[in-house]
Amino acid sequence: MKKISLGIIIGNREFFPDHLVSEARNDIMNLFDKFNINPIILSNEDTKLGGVETFKDAEKCANLFKSKNDIIDGVIVILPNFGDEKGVADALRLSDLKLPVLVQAYPDDLDKLDPKNRRDAYCGKISVCNNLYQYGIKYTLTKKHTIHLKDQEFKNELMDFISVCRVVKGMKNVRIGAVGARPTAFNT
Repeated sequence: MKKISLGIIIGNREFFPDHLVSEARNDIMNLFDKFNINPIILSNEDTKLGGVETFKDAEKCANLFKSKNDIIDGVIVILPNFGDEKGVADALRLSDLKLPVLVQAYPDDLDKLDPKNRRDAYCGKISVCNNLYQYGIKYTLTKKHTIHLKDQEFKNELMDFISVCRVVKGMKNVRIGAVGARPTAFNT
């Protein structure tokens, strides 16, 4: 079976702690390595921490995705913090991929709601999805509104998402024909 390639957008918002973005990047890269998934992701040199925050970041991400159009099977949006909803939505809109999108958001640790650790990805996910909806970009949500990438439930959802990506890719340019008599009394 062909190795799956997934685009990764890590949403970021400047005034949230940088270490959360780095943590999410490490989490997803380790997960992709474990499941032998090819990541298509901005580097730390392309944008701040490889995240998408500004329109310029969105353009860079979209250009990366366009350059890998022939191999990319789907996109995962990761929100380690509130994230910039416009940046994420613009990256997908500008890439014009028309592929499955999965939106994930990290949960806040209730013992770490101080300015050094606050995520607020719960609200960010609502905002990102609202922008995706406004742009007409179809997306899938995780069963739990917030879920850590290391949770077994997310790993299961990732495997389900990969299955969806394979089906969508397999159905591109499919032609369906009907062979047989069509009685005039049936007009369906």
